[in-house]
Amino acid sequence: MDERCRAVAALIFAAEHSMSLDRLCQLFDCSRSELRPVIAQLQELYPIQVGGFYLAEVAGGYQFRTDPDLAPWLSKLSRDRPFRFSQAALETLAMIAYRQPVTRGEIEYLRGVDSGGVLKTLLDKGFLRILGKKDVPGRPLMYGTSKHFLEFFGLKDLSALPTLKEFSALEPTLDPVVAAESATMTDDRPVPSHQFTNEVEPTTE
Repeated sequence: MDERCRAVAALIFAAEHSMSLDRLCQLFDCSRSELRPVIAQLQELYPIQVGGFYLAEVAGGYQFRTDPDLAPWLSKLSRDRPFRFSQAALETLAMIAYRQPVTRGEIEYLRGVDSGGVLKTLLDKGFLRILGKKDVPGRPLMYGTSKHFLEFFGLKDLSALPTLKEFSALEPTLDPVVAAESATMTDDRPVPSHQFTNEVEPTTE
């Protein structure tokens, strides 16, 4: 392994979040085509089948992640209780993931209950971000999923979301949510990220 390959591995390992290829290119002052073989080499050196960790492509970048099968052992390192989604949080997050950008009013229309508290929790936990304000009377805030959402669920990007039918199979308790979504969408495919990233002006409110 040459020095550049070792340096890329070290940077990815030390980064707080997934490291994008563009960011690595900036650090090394080189092109994407020069670094892609390095990433491929690292993925061969750190496959999930061999060690306790591997190089994963998540959230539009690369990150070293531990083998999910070793979760029971890793839980011994911390006495903190892992974050668990409530039914309300899971329903809300699923709706936002597949419909974003979406307003609180649209979420509450589909769920049939007030969702202010659960939205605040998901924002505080970093799973959501405010994308802007919708150009309608009242200018309601619009919500979407965050980079942390992708990292938490190990997704490369939003196109890696399971279809609504697959999601229902994974979490049968969300069948009513799937039914509501299917009734308002033309098909059950995930929404590509490029369809909404620039639809609204960013806001810090």
